[in-house]
Order: sequence, then structure tokens, then C-alpha cells
Amino acid sequence: MNSRWMQSGTFAALFTFLLVGSLQAELTMPALFTDHMVLQRDMPIFIWGSSDKGAEVNVTLGDQKVTVTANDNGKWKAELKPLPAGGPHQVVVRSGDAEKVITDVLVGEVWVCSGQSNMQWDVNASNDADLERLTANFPKIRLISVPQVGTQEAQESFNGKWELCTPDTVGSFSGVGYFFGRQIYQTLDVPVGLIDNAWGGSSAEAWVERDVLKNSGKFNELMARWEQTEATYNHEQAVAQYKENLKAWEEKAKQAKADGKPEPGGKPGPPRNPLTNQHRPANLYQGVLNPIIGYGIRGVIWYQGESNAGRAYQYRDLFPLMIQNWRDRWGQGDFPFYWVQLADFLQERTEPGDSAWAELREAQTMTLDRLPNTGQAVIIDLGEAEDIHPRNKQDVAKRLARLALANEYGYKIVSQSPRYKSMSVEGNAIVIEMDTYGSQLDSFDTRALQGFTIAGADKKFVNAKAELIGSNKVRVSSPEVKEPVAVRYAWGDNPVANLQNAQAMPATPFRTDDWDGTTKNNK
Repeated sequence: MNSRWMQSGTFAALFTFLLVGSLQAELTMPALFTDHMVLQRDMPIFIWGSSDKGAEVNVTLGDQKVTVTANDNGKWKAELKPLPAGGPHQVVVRSGDAEKVITDVLVGEVWVCSGQSNMQWDVNASNDADLERLTANFPKIRLISVPQVGTQEAQESFNGKWELCTPDTVGSFSGVGYFFGRQIYQTLDVPVGLIDNAWGGSSAEAWVERDVLKNSGKFNELMARWEQTEATYNHEQAVAQYKENLKAWEEKAKQAKADGKPEPGGKPGPPRNPLTNQHRPANLYQGVLNPIIGYGIRGVIWYQGESNAGRAYQYRDLFPLMIQNWRDRWGQGDFPFYWVQLADFLQERTEPGDSAWAELREAQTMTLDRLPNTGQAVIIDLGEAEDIHPRNKQDVAKRLARLALANEYGYKIVSQSPRYKSMSVEGNAIVIEMDTYGSQLDSFDTRALQGFTIAGADKKFVNAKAELIGSNKVRVSSPEVKEPVAVRYAWGDNPVANLQNAQAMPATPFRTDDWDGTTKNNK
């Protein structure tokens, strides 16, 4: 046989192979769409990804088949009809000769677990972690975590995958998220999917789109500070300066060792880049939220606020703006958004005083009246004075679960802490009426109520005597205040307070006055 023919035939075959390879359809999908995923039941199902420009994409789920066309940027999105809880199912996505098969797909309840370190705090670091791991054999609870990426560029996916909840996988997952999801699963007996994208220390403004912050007109000083940082910060220079400083310190340490002296203090640490951190406006919205926006969810549980306590008055606008921003972009209406109020922290004080943490709790509570379908878990009884990360995540999760079970799933249970309703002056006392939401007031540990202070027109608060009146009222007085005008309850970083309901849920901290607080002018 002619060798030249053989050579040309070989080259022709190779050319054909390369040509076919180059024409093979591209098909990519975000990490959310992987084996073991959980889809939200009883809602339209959205599945999306990328392919070639103008390519036809077929998505099959059970007996449903949907065909869509990729746009000029290669993006496509398919909408499938709602499904009831169940599975396992298989999702098949085809574009040209490319195919992706997603197996062991369940349909149930999907919740996003977000916020800062107390949501990120994992099962391994929570109370009774060893016992919790032993019993965490729930293959119908599925977990996925979003890596921490701080950026101004919208991320479309992330490095992650869905995992079955087992003793081996649960330890590194959000404690509050897992304990919440477990309660939902055990109550409803349907699959549960949990998406964790929390980032320790994160500021609320990092979770909001930049244009939304700027267009609101309420955060001009905050944005101006960041624009100054963005215009002037040079991370390479900061790293170079750090290396010089470290080298100088090492020379001093070497000399000190030679002289038999202790190592000098002040060892420099590497610089943290503010442009990629968890505080820069929009960094987390784009980096860890955008990749999951649009995925069908039941709602969000949220634990954040510590990083914004110094700007608590600002949080009154910032927090509801953040929630509304998420809802607007998700396109799923006013999905439930339940948060954890700040726990008790720092040292207990015997005398009344100002408190940034109290003002932040107040801002969180105010959001209940600003937006529909919201709820708050009060935990001023679960904190630790010297640890900003209380380890009792189980009870935190149960209080969040009460909100979901009552509001979303129709269970007739008490879900809200008692909350201030109104006041009336009666002689030298003030009578406080509380909303008890189907329960009644009670006290913890002692019958005598603790945590109440009272003031006259001079705005000087003193510790007060308080007593229960019936099922929903408290009478507050002090011989030091003859003509009272205002009452505060649990107003402090770490308040000593014991008013609760019959379900042992602590009363929501409150004040009846609107006098200027310590964070009012902090922008």
C-alpha cells in the first residue's frame, strides 16, 4: 500500500478528529447542579448553565423535557414544573453531543444558611459535638458549602458539591444550619437541602449590591470611605513593606537570642487585603451569594450583626435593604427571612448605661415591622460573656425552626418571643403590655423580675422593681423616680434579665423611649 497514501490518510483522520473535537458542544453548569442535590418542592424548578451561542439545550427531569436556546453569551436557563417531595430523580442535560447526568436528586425543602461566624461555626465546635456526629446519619439531609470569595466580579459558580449528611460529613458544616435542618427534616419527614455561604466577621454592606447601596442615598459616608480605600490601597506595596518590617524584626530577634534576651514583641503580621475581604461593599453579594441566586429555596436563616454593632442606627436601614435586595434579585417573592438576634456578650453591668449591642438588637427588631415574612430568634439567654461564639447552637436552631414550622409549615406552636406592645403611666409606675403570641409571660430562675430600668424626664435610668400583672403585663417602678416617663428592658451588652414566655423563650429587649443612642452618628 502506498506509504504516502497512508500518511495522508493518517493526517486526514487526525484533522477530522481535531475538527470534531473543536466543534463538540460546550456544556457547563454551576456546582449547585451536581449529584445528590435537593430541589425545592412545590415551586417552579430552574436549572441553568452555559453552552455554545445559539445552541439548543434539552433538560429532562422524570417525564418532563424542556428545550431552551443559549443566548448570545452562551447562557441558558430552563424552567420545569413543580414537583412534590420525593425522589430520587435523575436530571439529564444535553447540548449537541455533550451530556451531563445528575443522579440521586431529591425534592424537598431548601434553606440558605448565611451570615457571619456564628452561622459559619460548625458542628465540630458546638455543644456535644461527639454525640451529634454519632447520630448524624440522615442521607435525606443534603449539605453544600460555598467557599469564601470576596470580589466585585459576579461569580457564577464555586468549587463545591452536595454531600449526604453522615457522621463523617456533618462535622465541618454550619452548626445552626444543620440543627435547624434536622428539626425541619424530623418534623416534616421530607428531604432537606442546606446551602451554607456564611463568612465570619462579615459586614452587612458586603452582602448588598453596590448600586443598591449608592442609590439608596443613606450610606454616602460609608461608600466614600471605601472609594478612598479602593483608590489608594496597593496590596503589593503593603506586602513589600511587611517583608521589610519582618526582616528587621528577625534581625532584632536574632540579636536578642545571641544576647540571651527574650524575643522582642511586635512581630509584624502579613497584611490583609481590604479589597478582597468580607467588609467591602458588594464583595460577598458577588462572591458567595450571586452563584446561588435563583436556585429554588424555601427561605433564609441568618446570623449576623456583630460586625455592624458600632453602626447600629445605620443598620436600621441597611439590614432591611439587604433583605429586599436579595428578594428582588432572587425573583421568588417575599421568601421567609429569619434571623438570630445578637446574643448576650461582654461583661455584665450592674448599673444602666448605653450599649451599641442593645442598639443593634433594636435595629434587628425594627426590621420585623419594615418587611413582611420575617422573624427573629431572641437568644439573650444563650450567650457567653467572654466568647462571641456561644457553643449552644442547638437551642439557637430550635428557635429558628419554631419560626419556620409555625409560619411556613402550619404547625400550631408558639414561635415568637414576647415583644413590647405599649405602655401607660399609672401614678409613680409604668405598666408595660407585651404581645405574647399565644403564650403568657413567665420568669426564669426567680419569681422576681430582673433587667428593667426606669427613668423620668431627666433621662437618667435606674434599676427598677418589676412584677407580673396577669398573663401579659409588667408593672415597673422605683422610689428614685417619682414621675416616670420611660422603661428599658435587657438594655445592655450582656443584660441580666429573666422575663420569658411559658416556652422559655426570652422576652425581646426593648425601650419605650426614642432618645439618641450611642451609635446614632456613626456612619
